[in-house]
Amino acid sequence: MDDDKGEGVAIANLIGTDGDSIVGWVYRWTTGAHAVMWDVHGPQPVSEIRPDLTAEQKQEIDFDGLKRIGSGDSK
Repeated sequence: MDDDKGEGVAIANLIGTDGDSIVGWVYRWTTGAHAVMWDVHGPQPVSEIRPDLTAEQKQEIDFDGLKRIGSGDSK
């Protein structure tokens, strides 16, 4: 994706619960919005973001929710 053409730019990796594998990416759009894109396996629980994001960015992508994917905990 190309930021110069109004597309998103990957700014961080989403790290799986094994602490090593990349399960997705956080993208920043030219509008300033942030979004998550998953790898080919789809949504998976996330343990951390590398490099770390600000508290506001984490809230926008619902980082707490990303950590609970598949746990059955809806809150």
